Amino acid sequence: MEPLRLPVLCWGTILCVSLVAAGPAAPHEEDSIMPFPVSVSKTNLEITRLCRFCDVEASTCTGKGTCEVECNKTAICPDVNEVCVTIWRKRDDNVTFDTLCHNPAHKLYGLVLDDYNNSKCTMKEKKGMGAQFFICSCIEDECNRHILFDQNAHVVAVIIVSLVPLLVMAVVVIVFFYCYRVYLQPPAPSTHKKGAPLDFSNAPIMSDEGSDSSSTLANNLNHNTELLPIELDALVGKGRFAEVYKAKLKQGSSAREEMSFETVAVKIFQYEEYASWKNEKDVFSDADLRHENVLHFLTAEERKVQRQYWLITAYQPLGNLQEYLSHNVISWHDLWLLGSSLARGVAHLHSDQTPCARCKVSVAHRDIKSSNILVKKDLTCCLCDFGLALRLDSSLSVDELANSGQVGTARYMAPEVLESRINLENIESFKQADVYSMALVLWEIISRCSAIGEVKEYEPPFGNLREHPCVESMKDSVVRDKGRPEIPDSWTSHAGIQTVCATIEECWDHDPEARLTAQCVAERFDDLDFLDNKLSDRSDSEEKIPEEIIIVDEK
Repeated sequence: MEPLRLPVLCWGTILCVSLVAAGPAAPHEEDSIMPFPVSVSKTNLEITRLCRFCDVEASTCTGKGTCEVECNKTAICPDVNEVCVTIWRKRDDNVTFDTLCHNPAHKLYGLVLDDYNNSKCTMKEKKGMGAQFFICSCIEDECNRHILFDQNAHVVAVIIVSLVPLLVMAVVVIVFFYCYRVYLQPPAPSTHKKGAPLDFSNAPIMSDEGSDSSSTLANNLNHNTELLPIELDALVGKGRFAEVYKAKLKQGSSAREEMSFETVAVKIFQYEEYASWKNEKDVFSDADLRHENVLHFLTAEERKVQRQYWLITAYQPLGNLQEYLSHNVISWHDLWLLGSSLARGVAHLHSDQTPCARCKVSVAHRDIKSSNILVKKDLTCCLCDFGLALRLDSSLSVDELANSGQVGTARYMAPEVLESRINLENIESFKQADVYSMALVLWEIISRCSAIGEVKEYEPPFGNLREHPCVESMKDSVVRDKGRPEIPDSWTSHAGIQTVCATIEECWDHDPEARLTAQCVAERFDDLDFLDNKLSDRSDSEEKIPEEIIIVDEK
């Protein structure tokens, strides 16, 4: 009987505490019951309403709690379907109210009034309106005079009081099971000796030569919350959100075995860049993203001691495409390898199917440029830097797509992105913007090919503009003047390059709908395979890339 005393005592405690906690809440809840507003359908809106109706009026409302609009005019709505609306805006230190009647069947400032069937005007914030913007709508006479920014505190209090008994019970149950495990359950035998090294013997790892392995030591360890034994070596890249280091990943199956190293790349984000790290981690974590022309991802880590977030990937010693082209003149065969692999990588991102015909979520990169493309040892490309990437899930609403904002590097932005007029109703619009950027990268590759004749020093697209052009200067050149990088006549003397140039011109068309898809570009490169075999004049590069290059990303 002795072992049963503790469970009986604990369950008695549960019953007593539950009765005490639940007892005083009942009358309080009864006093707090508020009737729900009666739902009013469109067919019941037979009498026009009275609404507060003023143009823009200055206000002292802080956007918190309850406010009363500074409008003394009451108007009869002209249409029986119209409801009362109040809009609160704050731009800098200027606060204004708009009060009006509006038919919810029509958009207001591009917004749909989807929550108007209320007796009270409860504000909801809308993003992407150029200022702090709240709007509410309701169906009672003059209901847009008093507006609510916060929910009724009394209702919140009732909910909290209602949850207290459940929380108390949960705590008591946890205490009971803790006591049971400590005092009644025998301890489980342990097979791990304190201080013994972790066994890595069954965890395969990417090597420098085979960077596309399907499983990694990184993933195995990270699932056990173990930080990888990584030693940072040298800074090899620096961008807007992070720095990239060449690093050594230590390996060894036991303490007696000689420690070996594998070379990896570590992208380090500071704590304030958490959003960018998380977005790139979430994109990389999709197993369907794996592709030979997408940078191979190992794992992601939160380094709390250093207050940093890490992404660990395969290391590509040749660096990014921009640096490679800056230091090397390439052959037609090299051009074909770089261009075709780039197109295949973008096509894989944009595709809604894997190569095995399994459904996947399409991804728009949204920052394709030569410094975000790495060159592998076989002179094929792999896409990297997915900090601005967008998963084009069909469930995304127009508002969620609009909140993604105008992102990317100005030099590589498509005309519609520069003008902030991308078609949010069609997710293909984001892919079309990627294709425009890819066309500029293909132009860069051709500009350093020996098959065009005289090869000039490397310069980026629109090289006549300053080093980091702003959106406005790019808008003048690309949108107003419809300018594009020059394609000299000498480039078309080579049959293969002539085809690639024609493809580029179709990809950077001003009309997004007229552009080719990335898959179509990849197929055109496949059709050039016979020319690659026929015209290949592959030779060693005229200049050699340095062993270590620090890359500063273009903002």
